[in-house]
Amino acid sequence: MATKPGALYDFPWAEWGSMKYAVFLPFVATVALGKDDGDSFCWHLLAIAALRYASAQLWISLSRVHAWTRKTRIQARGIDFKQVDREDNWDDYILLQTLVIALVHWMPGLGFNNFPATNEKTAVQLLLLHAGPTEFIYYWLHRALHHHKLYSAYHSHHHASFVTEPITGSVHPFMEHLMYTANFAIPLIGTWALGGGSIAMFYMYLLGFDMLNAIGHCNFEFIPRWFMRLPLMKYLIYTPSYHSLHHSRVHTNFCLFMPLYDHVYGTADVTSDELYEKAINGRAVPVTAPDVVFMAHGTELLSVFHLPFMLRSFSSRPFVSQWWLKPFWPLCVPFVLVLRMFGKSFVADRHRLKTLNCETWVTPAWGFQFFIKSEFNHINRKIEEAILDADRAGVKVVGLGALNKNEALNGGGALFVNKHGKSLKTRVVHGNTLTAAAILQKIPSECKEIFLTGATSKLGRAIALYCVERGMRVVMYTTSEERFEKIRNEAAKKDQHLLVQSTSLSDGAKIKDWVIGKHCPEKDQNMAPRGAIFHQFVVPPIPETRKDCVYTDLPAFKLPKEAKDFRSCEMTMKRGHIHACHAGALVHSLEGWDHHEVGAIDHTRIDTTWEAALKHGFALA
Repeated sequence: MATKPGALYDFPWAEWGSMKYAVFLPFVATVALGKDDGDSFCWHLLAIAALRYASAQLWISLSRVHAWTRKTRIQARGIDFKQVDREDNWDDYILLQTLVIALVHWMPGLGFNNFPATNEKTAVQLLLLHAGPTEFIYYWLHRALHHHKLYSAYHSHHHASFVTEPITGSVHPFMEHLMYTANFAIPLIGTWALGGGSIAMFYMYLLGFDMLNAIGHCNFEFIPRWFMRLPLMKYLIYTPSYHSLHHSRVHTNFCLFMPLYDHVYGTADVTSDELYEKAINGRAVPVTAPDVVFMAHGTELLSVFHLPFMLRSFSSRPFVSQWWLKPFWPLCVPFVLVLRMFGKSFVADRHRLKTLNCETWVTPAWGFQFFIKSEFNHINRKIEEAILDADRAGVKVVGLGALNKNEALNGGGALFVNKHGKSLKTRVVHGNTLTAAAILQKIPSECKEIFLTGATSKLGRAIALYCVERGMRVVMYTTSEERFEKIRNEAAKKDQHLLVQSTSLSDGAKIKDWVIGKHCPEKDQNMAPRGAIFHQFVVPPIPETRKDCVYTDLPAFKLPKEAKDFRSCEMTMKRGHIHACHAGALVHSLEGWDHHEVGAIDHTRIDTTWEAALKHGFALA
């Protein structure tokens, strides 16, 4: 939002939400009913719009793949949810330009129709008309928009994005887009007037324009040095670093795509060449290892679309398996197969917390693979490779998320620590100590008895031992007498009587607080009394089938206010919230603890870990 929004600031369909795409319906209907013109103009408008969306998706994906951009980043800062939301309507210009072109096409008596497919004059005329009047007019229009009145009314909306993404270039108020559209029409109408009009003209200019616009708003430099050293090239085409200076310094580098007019009128930033050299050589933002890496993994197949480099807006909201994603399910299968055969852990996102530089890495494995025993060695090998890569890079803490630390898989991460011993400088952390603390905090302080399922798991064991030390009776639902007795013997003798084995869910019929650590379908939940509270640490969460009971959320934390550059949700977590095990890894690093947190949970450290989390500003979600 601009600081003082002016007239015609919002698009006419600003309040329509997704209904704004109804703008395309007349064109779809025209094609479907066979009413299109002889040159199939409506069909081509729809095809061009589809290609513009595909181009934008390609550039946003490219710009967010860390492996491609990390060495030549221009600005160190990232983007956040506020910017994502502000730029959510980036595609309004596609709708606007489609409508304007169609109106000119159908304007009676003008003759802007019946285009041939191609014309040999098209390309040259487009280039000359763009380089001449369009670039020149844009330069002075852009400078005018930086006058304080127009800037506060309109253009400040665009400059609210200090760090740009490819689609940032199309994020402007309606009034600005009206002016831009009129200017950008000059090459199209001019080429037609000079006899070079063709259907190819629309494809060439609109798609070429979008590509150059996206290039200038990438936050990484990739234009080759040899290309920029060609004669006069620095005056004919800008680079991402050139336009980045306009966003960081505001009053320089005003050009559209051609720096020529900046040089002619003295507004070319004197540091443009220096920044380009730094960026292309990887010196604009020094490549350093993160302090903390949190290792997540795929869940259901459609969760691939929730990765930040897939669907930018979708990933900025809690993951829900939407109906419109279902048709794309078959595309996920080859993706999973390729990752299975050739993949390694990759960086999904980067963010900051206080003094920590943090990254989320993704193990190339999906939820179902963690339940196939023959996949265990493969998954562990990928996790081990990531830990060793992090160790060589100087990462201080590697946190294992969800199934990456499954007891059956690798003993809660103990496999890697036992194998590499003292050679590991990075600390491996499963984060379950803070997870246990989060679960225990939700149990009412006056509670005297709990019914515990998943009772012999790492979390179940820690919760049981912690509770009995505080005089709480724990009914442990397990059929394994051996595992129950092992845990019981870990408790102090004076507390052992408080641990009671149960082999039937009916034993919890009179216990109000159920702590759920394994799948609990409706028929099992029905064994709990009316008004029961289900405290859960099972993934996925149990179905909320009883209206007469209370269900607490999975253990999670709200990030401290110092958290920066979070632009995607951690799967089903709300914005600004992360799973407790992720928070556990961050707290481990903030505290500077030098021990590995793997294997069995040390229940005597639960209070210490909880207090550390509160000290650093984490709040229970």
